[in-house]
Amino acid sequence: MTTLHISVTTIDEISSRYAAAWDGDKSARGHFLSFLSWESLHDTLSPNRMNIINAMTGAGELSIREVARRVNRDVRAVHSDITKLITQGVIDKGESGIVFPYDDIHFDFTLGKAA
Repeated sequence: MTTLHISVTTIDEISSRYAAAWDGDKSARGHFLSFLSWESLHDTLSPNRMNIINAMTGAGELSIREVARRVNRDVRAVHSDITKLITQGVIDKGESGIVFPYDDIHFDFTLGKAA
């Protein structure tokens, strides 16, 4: 099972995880998508985009038209969202479509009182 770990973190924490993985720490290895703020996470993973990801999870390679059908949305709007998800590294282009190459997503962040 392949899990995408999504977090809101700092550049220092990202660098530390990278260094730990480089040094052989197996717990630091894996598939990570890190955001520097809650706002950037929400901008990338809006509710409509999360619906796309959910529809693609475990489905293999799909056409944009098929994804639009699965989420019951206009193809142009889905295309725009998919372009953003590809640009941010959330989904990949395949040979004849697009693919979300993970079995599940683990979110790891803490929300607290604003300073």
